[in-house]
Amino acid sequence: MVAVAVIGSLTVLPALLAKLGRWVDRPRVPLLWRLTAPRVGRHGQAARPRFWPAVLKPALRAPLATLVVSVGLLLALAAPALGMKLKFPGMEDVPRTTAAMQAYDRLTAAFPSNGTSHTVAVKAPAEQADRVKAALTGLADRAAADPLFAPAEGDGPKVKVSADRRVSVLEVATPYASRTDEASRSLHELRQDLVPAALDGIPGVEYAVGGGVAASEDYADHIWAKLPLVAAFVLALTFLVMAWTFRSVVVALTSILLNLLSAGAAYGLLVLVFQGTWAEGLLGFTSMDAIVTWLPMFLFVVLFGLSMDYHVFVVSRIREGIRQGMSNKDAVAYGITSSAGVVTSAAIVMVGVFSIFATLSTIDFKQLGIGLAAAILLDATIIRAVVLPSLMTLLGDANWWAPRFLRGRAATPPAEPPAPAPELVGAR
Repeated sequence: MVAVAVIGSLTVLPALLAKLGRWVDRPRVPLLWRLTAPRVGRHGQAARPRFWPAVLKPALRAPLATLVVSVGLLLALAAPALGMKLKFPGMEDVPRTTAAMQAYDRLTAAFPSNGTSHTVAVKAPAEQADRVKAALTGLADRAAADPLFAPAEGDGPKVKVSADRRVSVLEVATPYASRTDEASRSLHELRQDLVPAALDGIPGVEYAVGGGVAASEDYADHIWAKLPLVAAFVLALTFLVMAWTFRSVVVALTSILLNLLSAGAAYGLLVLVFQGTWAEGLLGFTSMDAIVTWLPMFLFVVLFGLSMDYHVFVVSRIREGIRQGMSNKDAVAYGITSSAGVVTSAAIVMVGVFSIFATLSTIDFKQLGIGLAAAILLDATIIRAVVLPSLMTLLGDANWWAPRFLRGRAATPPAEPPAPAPELVGAR
């Protein structure tokens, strides 16, 4: 998809812009174009826009105080992410307005064993099939006596055995919903106590406990284990690309730090909204006291990609100002004010699109929409208009530091043509 977009930007888009000509800016967005449109002074000369210089004034005049306050607020917003819990949505998270879910609730209320269940799968030599079946039957009887599990059915436990008699499967039901603490405790009790005790002494036996509860917990553990590796790869690739593009180690490092700050704030907001109950009526959901398992890694990768678009565009304009001979402070103001219209327009479009997900009925799409919309909004406003200018103003010329091997080769001015030799005029 990205490759197709790049090809289209290099081929179709230039042709379309050339065809449209001056009509490319028609019709204008009623309010947005005025924020960055060139203003004409009293005597007809060009005047600077007022809005973005006013927004940038604190960052340019008091960069240290602005940076400390803005970063402190974002860190405070990110702090709840330290208590993030991951779970898969269960049947209890599906809206109860449909007839199918209302029938499901009545069924599980009448027959608890048809609700959440754990799957015990055992592999053993075929000659041990009878011992395995007897062990699983005893396991089902002991589980039925435990309040963490559902009572035994009238016709006894059903142990399924494969045709070659090497694999046996038993479903152990629990009356609790899949993401409750009781369901989690029942899983750990099966894995750590009941199943090992039941199968003890059977030679060559292998077993595993699966099911919906196990899938949720095991996948959450997998995400927590792999997220640092994915993050490290994304951060390393971002550093290399930014350092090579801008020939600056400092720009690459600040890019990473600002994007981490934006992602952390989005994580914290997700936890505040969806691991509590205060926003249930506002957004129309029932809190599952957790974040959907796959969301943190997905959000991290997508947000880094979207944030880098803004960052590259803004920093490129700032570098243009530096190369035109502006001071660092003037270049920062020029880069942000000249790119504000494009960045703001793109942010409004993406926030609007992502916010639509928050109106859907399923909890995973609500969390996805709120997370993406909040992160883009924070990144295009607080990060780009407050944190970035204050940080780059504070760093000054250090923004463009790089080791010798990374510095771009200075442009060699064209040599002046040699002066023509004086013409010798012979005597007449």
